Amino acid sequence: MSNVEQDPAELRCGGVTTAAEPEAELLEPRTVPLGGPRAMMVGRTLPNRDRRMVGAWCFADFYGPADIAGQPGMQVPPHPHTGLQTVSWLLDGEVLHRDSLGNEQLVRPGELNLMTAGRGISHSEESPAGHGPVLHGAQLWVALPGEQRDVAPHFEHHGDLPVEVSPEGSVTVLMGELAGAVSPARTYTPLMGAEVSISAGRELRLPLEADFEHAVLAMSDDLSVDGRPVGVGEMLYLGRGRGQVELGSDGPGRALLLGGVPFEEQIVMWWNFVGRSHEEVAQAREDWERGRTSGAPDGRFGVVHGYAEPALAAPALPNAELRARGRTRKPS
Repeated sequence: MSNVEQDPAELRCGGVTTAAEPEAELLEPRTVPLGGPRAMMVGRTLPNRDRRMVGAWCFADFYGPADIAGQPGMQVPPHPHTGLQTVSWLLDGEVLHRDSLGNEQLVRPGELNLMTAGRGISHSEESPAGHGPVLHGAQLWVALPGEQRDVAPHFEHHGDLPVEVSPEGSVTVLMGELAGAVSPARTYTPLMGAEVSISAGRELRLPLEADFEHAVLAMSDDLSVDGRPVGVGEMLYLGRGRGQVELGSDGPGRALLLGGVPFEEQIVMWWNFVGRSHEEVAQAREDWERGRTSGAPDGRFGVVHGYAEPALAAPALPNAELRARGRTRKPS
């Protein structure tokens, strides 16, 4: 999924000392459009003004449940990425992925689409023809560490993820490991991501890695985390040093549990790029625009075939004053 904001800030993320003690910090989403005149609206909790990352997780969008009956639904034209992994997860509906490596994959609920951008890739995402009436899901990014940020781009689709079931609910491990269940998805830093489903009126207790920082993204109403209410689309940052977390719900509840070792490197995020400096993301923008306007299939980002509309043009880079504002962050 793309960050299609027309005036995206250049943000400095990571490289911030994280307290070793547990915290409880509520991150409220901001609403942003996903696309042009036919845009869906999504709630973005990462990067947040008060908290830019959770481990290597650096971007989190939550959308739906959206009624898209008779509507285009998700329509994100070809766009580039560098230095990150995109994690696509659906609760309802379907999304068609195409990328410049020639992959075409329909993702459905319970299936993981994982695209590693590395030195550069482009892709599109759309609700396919004949799509269902509802679209509901999340899109996340994982920042790649410095030594792997220029790896060759590649794509994974996992339709058979480990699921742990109990009377209290179930846990599907998207990435990393939780409670002994290990995802087959490739990771580059110590992290985990899981969907948690809670049975109505029950509480589900999960073990946590004390060295990780964690957060819970609520994907349904009536959710509580360690007894604290968390509204749908909100994220509760839990800090480090926790050995467990308890999720409860009055009705059937769903949430994403994210965690990872604090990301010690400072990164620069702008538009759909993750780099280490302004110059690096500026070069990525220049490379994308050169390839986009020429249609060169042998360029850094390649060409996505099959999408009906032109690729996204990159917005203008922020000036020095706006870049300076993006460097500020509330201390942890």
